[in-house]
Amino acid sequence: MSTLAYTVSDSVTMLRRNLKRALRYPAMTLSVVTMPVMMLLLFTYAFGGALGAGIGAAPSGGGEYVDYVAPGIILMAATAGSVATAVGVCVDMTEGIVNRFRTMSISRAAFLTGHVVGSVVQTLVAIALVIGVALAIGFRPDATPVEWIAAIGLLTLLVLALTWLSAGIGLVARTPESASNTPLPLTFLPFLGSAIVPTDSMPTGLRWFAEYQPFTPVIETLRGLLMGTGIGTSGYVAVAWCVGLTLVGYLWARSAFDRSARR
Repeated sequence: MSTLAYTVSDSVTMLRRNLKRALRYPAMTLSVVTMPVMMLLLFTYAFGGALGAGIGAAPSGGGEYVDYVAPGIILMAATAGSVATAVGVCVDMTEGIVNRFRTMSISRAAFLTGHVVGSVVQTLVAIALVIGVALAIGFRPDATPVEWIAAIGLLTLLVLALTWLSAGIGLVARTPESASNTPLPLTFLPFLGSAIVPTDSMPTGLRWFAEYQPFTPVIETLRGLLMGTGIGTSGYVAVAWCVGLTLVGYLWARSAFDRSARR
């Protein structure tokens, strides 16, 4: 069997391990779903009337404003999954199971690959549940099947980028608590983009930050694909950000994992 085949086989084994652990301890996965759903309900029903009227949406707080805010909350579900990744990697590192893996005939790439792919699967399931809740409370996308596929592809690429970054965080964190706290800014960064209100409504300094941070072009692209609004160059920028963050996260995680082996 070739080296690549061994790596793939070991990675599948690690993926199976992480998915089984997620099923046995579903609390972290449920938290990934719970927060975005609560935010969706809060901004649709509690703040939707005021915010919707401010951007020309339905004054009742439903209908048009949920169509505006749902893509941003869906993206928030993608960012929330990063916390579970960081904690899972850190727990394995601090409990010593990684040292045991290193004494076995297991591909060095399999540990991180299993964690990353497993986390991507769990986060995509969480995103699907959030989309289901959004549809239940009035979200009405008019995307074609091709646009749905493009939206899912973009979300998958973003989740992959955030998962590699979070794996790096989990490798350098000293405790699971610090691993769970460090990725939290990623979860709330969409609020400083166009997830809740258009960037045009923000003060000058904040508007500049919102327009040039990574999540705004992703939100605008996702909203354009699902709701038929203009995308412009946001699609290219969003893909570029996702690919760049994936490469940075992958290189950081691999470097951190190699350094940990030399301690």
